[in-house]
Amino acid sequence: MEPSRILLAVGGGIAAYKVPELVRALIAQGHSVRCVLTEAAAQFVSPLVLQALTGEAVRRALLDVSEEGEIDHIRLADQSDLVLVAPATADLMARMAHGLANDLVSAVLLATQAPVLVAPAMNVNMWNHPATQLNLELLRERGVLRVGPDAGELACGWEGLGRMAEPAAIVAAANRALSSGSMSDQRVLVTAGGTTEPIDTVRGITNRSSGKMGFAVAAEAARRGAEVVLIAGATSLPTPEAVRRIDVGTALEMRAAVLEELECASVVVKAAAVADFRPREAADRKIKKESLESDAISLELVRNPDILQEVCQRKGTRIVVGFAAESHDVIEAARRKIRRKGCDLLVANDVSRADSGFSADSNAVLLITPDGAVEDVSLRHKTEVASHILDRVEKIRGERNA
Repeated sequence: MEPSRILLAVGGGIAAYKVPELVRALIAQGHSVRCVLTEAAAQFVSPLVLQALTGEAVRRALLDVSEEGEIDHIRLADQSDLVLVAPATADLMARMAHGLANDLVSAVLLATQAPVLVAPAMNVNMWNHPATQLNLELLRERGVLRVGPDAGELACGWEGLGRMAEPAAIVAAANRALSSGSMSDQRVLVTAGGTTEPIDTVRGITNRSSGKMGFAVAAEAARRGAEVVLIAGATSLPTPEAVRRIDVGTALEMRAAVLEELECASVVVKAAAVADFRPREAADRKIKKESLESDAISLELVRNPDILQEVCQRKGTRIVVGFAAESHDVIEAARRKIRRKGCDLLVANDVSRADSGFSADSNAVLLITPDGAVEDVSLRHKTEVASHILDRVEKIRGERNA
């Protein structure tokens, strides 16, 4: 098999010092690597070093008389199976988002039809700036993949999100991007978002779930070639590409939709935050304050069906992934839940953390298996957490087939 051709676009950030290690790791995986640098990147990493490691000429100039006739920037774009941007600085991602092409790297990124994977690296305040987040969202909508950034101490002295992912994590993400179709024989059913249990025609009982984690899982499964059905509760998120979406409101509606779709599913990921209780009766009109005899109102609540447990009872050969949102004693609570429910994998997270969980773009989770083993997935973007979850699903499937 021919090696995959990776074009490594190096941005001008201090994290570029990791690029030689990244190049070696990519080559060790059997990939062919060629590097293009921004002018600023050449101040942080030697083009000569990269040329020696890759055995390929390193390009820096958009219009290079010595190179343009032999391998121009369009050919660089056309001859790549993957374009990897590392480090992806705030400036470089802004130029990507807005389609600028005033240097070699941005021109290649605008011209390529290959998958693009970015490994952001910058100061935490630059990362959190609304302009950067908007650019990231634009890139995500266009199908650009991302790995990192990690949280920790930054070169500037600040702490927080902004560290470029480690080379091993970037290589793993590149391998995933190049191995499209790994779930092409699977039909994945995902639930996401919260449910809303009506009190009257305008009020309801709900929760703070944004649906971002479940939507990330659906998008990643579709990217891996699976046929994906996404049952969405209360959320304003756009439907991921190549995903069939079913919108529901209440827990009972979600149960009905899940059972309707369950028969054809080979993998079920229950990421939705389903209300445990609902009012026994919902008023058929808005309850007026002036109609109440006192300042207090009582609601009689009844238990909603346990959709996850019901799915597990019917799972057969399916792989079922459950979620547990916990506020304390996370590991032991998750172990009790996986034993009680009977799913194949449980994703547990601490919703008391301000930097992860509900509404946040990042998550830190624990992957719990039926034997009680725990894998700690540290704080990272939910798209990366989704990749970790589906990696485990594929591992489980592989072990069963073996």
